[in-house]
This record gives sequence, C-alpha cells and structure tokens, in this order.
Amino acid sequence: MKLEDEIERLSVINFPHPALRRPSKPLVKVDRTIQRLVNRMFELMYQHKGIGLAANQVNLPFQLFVVNLEGEANGQQRVFINPVLESPKGRKEAEEGCLSIPQVYGNVLRPEEVRIKAYEIDGTEIDELATGILARVVQHEFDHLQGVMFTERMSENARKAIDHELEAFEIEFNGLRRSGAIESDSAIEARLLELEKLYCRT
Repeated sequence: MKLEDEIERLSVINFPHPALRRPSKPLVKVDRTIQRLVNRMFELMYQHKGIGLAANQVNLPFQLFVVNLEGEANGQQRVFINPVLESPKGRKEAEEGCLSIPQVYGNVLRPEEVRIKAYEIDGTEIDELATGILARVVQHEFDHLQGVMFTERMSENARKAIDHELEAFEIEFNGLRRSGAIESDSAIEARLLELEKLYCRT
C-alpha cells in the first residue's frame, strides 16, 4: 500500500466510522507525500466549510491536524504534527460542530486557553499559548486524534437532545456498509496498520 495512491481518493468520513474512534499514532517522518496529504486536507476542509480537520477524519492514522480559522485559502493555514496540549486554564462553554457529523451542533465546556506543542510541516517547533477560538479548535482536533468526538464532551441532557440525529448517521452508515461502499472493520484496521508501519512510531 502507498499513501500516494490514496490521497486523491480521500474524503471526510462520517460518524460512526471506526477510524474516528481509533487513537492516532505519532509521525516519525514528513516527506513530500505528507505535504501532499496536508494540501489535500486543506482542500477538503474548505469544501466542507470547516476551520479544522484531523487526519483520522479522512481515514488516516496520523497525529496530524490542519486549522484555518478563516475557513478559506487566503487565511492563515496552520499544520500541527504530533501535538501535545498542556496547562489548561479557565472554563468556557460554546457551541461546536464537526465535519464528521455535519449539521449537528451542541455546547461543549472546555478550557479557555491551553498551551500547544507540536511541529509544523517544515519541522519547526510550535510552542504557543492558544486562546479564544484557536484554543477551542485545537482541543477539538486534538480530541479527534485520541478517538474522541465532541459529542462526548457535551452534557448528558445536551447529548440526549441530538441522539435522534446521531441515530440517523448510524442508519446511513449501516446501509452503506451493507451495500459494500464501506469496508469491514477488520479491513479498515489492516489498512491503517499498514500505513502506520510506513510513517509512524507504534
């Protein structure tokens, strides 16, 4: 398997695809193929009108996410590789959505600021204090890399309010799987493990 062959076929996967629940692995090399992947992730993010996108949202096992708070190509494009979050402060509730659960929104309580350490695509180290919307986005995307959806951060009552919408996604997913449009869990796992062997520290 070659990552190069998959990049143009990438798409944003929807809940409850198993790749969304699978913790990502640290990248140990960044080559031209990873750069192409990052470019493709930005393209998909803009197509879906998002401001952040994690690698497992495109069915890949890497600790990598992209962010552009303006949501369009002329904004500031940020790449975070192997991120670590530290020193959370404050608490604030705000509405969130997710490209992998389109048109579903809910309030999530998160720290107002957090320090993020990571690497840029060129290997430059990132060590900065994220506040405001950036803090919320990097926490949301970092959660994805741990296999956590924003709906799990919602209060029990708020989650119950969207249960019927999540059930609709499950019904759609099961239909696509029966039709053969989505491969089996074991096939997905085998594919992700193969990609990890090429690019990750396992």
